[in-house]
Amino acid sequence: MAHVVIIGAGLGGIPAAFDLRKHLPKTHRVTLIGERAYFEFTPSNPWVIVGWRKPEDTRVMMHDPLENKGIQWLVNKVTKIDADTSTLTLDDGGHVQYDYLVIATGPKLAFDEAAGLGPDGFTQSVCSQDHSAKAYSRYQEFLKSPGPIVVGAAAGASCFGPAYETAMILDADLRKRKLRDKVPMTYVTCEPYIGHMGLGGVGDSKGLMESELRERHIKWITNAKIMSVTQTEMTVHEMDDGGVLKKEHRIPFSYSAVIPAFKGVDAVAAVPGLCNPRGFVLIDKHQRSPKYPNIYSVGVCVAIPPVEATPVPTGAPKTGYMIESMVSATAANIVSALAGKAVEAEASWNAICLADFGDTGAAFVALPQIPPRNVTWSKKGKWVHLAKIAFEKYFLRKVRTGSLTPIYETYVLKALGIVSLKDRIG
Repeated sequence: MAHVVIIGAGLGGIPAAFDLRKHLPKTHRVTLIGERAYFEFTPSNPWVIVGWRKPEDTRVMMHDPLENKGIQWLVNKVTKIDADTSTLTLDDGGHVQYDYLVIATGPKLAFDEAAGLGPDGFTQSVCSQDHSAKAYSRYQEFLKSPGPIVVGAAAGASCFGPAYETAMILDADLRKRKLRDKVPMTYVTCEPYIGHMGLGGVGDSKGLMESELRERHIKWITNAKIMSVTQTEMTVHEMDDGGVLKKEHRIPFSYSAVIPAFKGVDAVAAVPGLCNPRGFVLIDKHQRSPKYPNIYSVGVCVAIPPVEATPVPTGAPKTGYMIESMVSATAANIVSALAGKAVEAEASWNAICLADFGDTGAAFVALPQIPPRNVTWSKKGKWVHLAKIAFEKYFLRKVRTGSLTPIYETYVLKALGIVSLKDRIG
């Protein structure tokens, strides 16, 4: 009997646990370790900051869904991974032995890389529900005395969709409140151009996103490095195409939300030979650590090189479909290994993104994520806004019933009318 342990109960860890339990013989144990008793649907967080969702609307308490499927559920934090002895140390002092480990921890948020950045400083965040709830409280104060807003992505960021969503949703909410005319807005990003999104652009994403920002009267600064933030002002260095300082901006604000760069979480980054210098897990084409063959990794914590060099560093995003393909490959490979078969499954690493803009939205498909691509596809319309709402409900229902796999193939590609892409995805 083998023990498979997954650490991290988010968009990668939850489906990994369900998928492994579904395909492994019942003689093998599956354990999921998460720091909270609930799953939170992170893509809804931009809605939380304006009050369109409450945190509890997009949470699922995980004890029953997991235990009903025969998955052991531990609410705890992993403080140390001893890869040589296959032992985890937990925050309460306990230890867990594993035969196979799936690391799905997500990232550590590197707010410390710019002074004053983050919820403990002077900018808000949508990276967790706790952060979004705090951002909502701050937004309620802001509404009493509106002023300039700055939204953006710090140097090294890789998750640009939520930054754009936050800017657009704030704009939409302020228009509904008849306050938009009192709020100058600026979008600050490390991207070399609007619509780059860490992907080198997807189709005409540059034109699509620039047009959207213009229509909403949102100014922008690209090739931007946030240097420091005070309570009322953000200092930004705008670099030229060679990475040399072009202009220093001092942007006043009354409210700001910024996506930080990511790093690997401490317990994972500390394992010798497991990670790159940023703490992201190094994997082979089968999602497996080259040094520790019984360790796999999925999701945002995986090391992926940037799509291209940019004047200000940008990272490559890990979108939902890509994470799902990592999960499917990992589960298949662990099942094969335990059956004494060759490990052969590979993730597709395609990018599919639904970005909600509050009253409309944009969908992007890049197959594969790293160019040159077989398919680049982007569309804008209110249907994306409605589709993301529907997908949120669908996803949460799947979590509650323990039937989370697969999601994107069965729902996004088919229900959103991208059926023609299915065969090309493979």
